[in-house]
Amino acid sequence: MTKSKWFIPLIILAVVVLFGLLFFGYVNKNYNKAVRLQEEVNAKWGNVQSAYQRRADLIPNLVNTVKGAAENEKEILTKVTQARAGIVNAETPSEMEMFGKEINTAINMAFEAYPQIRSTDNFATLQAQLEGSENRINTERNRYNEVVKLYNTHLRGIFRRFAINLFANDGEFEVKESFAATEEAQTVPDVEF
Repeated sequence: MTKSKWFIPLIILAVVVLFGLLFFGYVNKNYNKAVRLQEEVNAKWGNVQSAYQRRADLIPNLVNTVKGAAENEKEILTKVTQARAGIVNAETPSEMEMFGKEINTAINMAFEAYPQIRSTDNFATLQAQLEGSENRINTERNRYNEVVKLYNTHLRGIFRRFAINLFANDGEFEVKESFAATEEAQTVPDVEF
């Protein structure tokens, strides 16, 4: 009889301990997942900010490079055109020779300074970089929104919220807002040259 007297309380104690361990494991798992998802949300927002910074660093430099190359080509083509006009309007052979030398000088200068006229290529490259930058930003925003959705879904489960709040400090796990465009973003931005 003494064995059975201790057997029932031991079974009850074992069930309570097992239930406590399972409950602690559940709470710990949900808290750790909330931490991991929160850090993932922060990392994804950092990627959005990084894409913004890339655009801010890259685009003005590209625009200035394209402007400079286009201005250089404009100057060279103006000199060649003026020299050609001079040769057409020349009235004496010496004037023709003088303008011919100017054309040769302008053409040599053009090929030395800028071997090929590339303004069109530069503008196409700028367009591709603009599109690529905006696509990168959009991709990072979408990735951010996806992880915000996972994080918020995890926090909103009733039993998970209870489990997380057992260990969390007040305000440690707040629902995050997805990326939302501003009113100004509805207007197409101007690209000025």
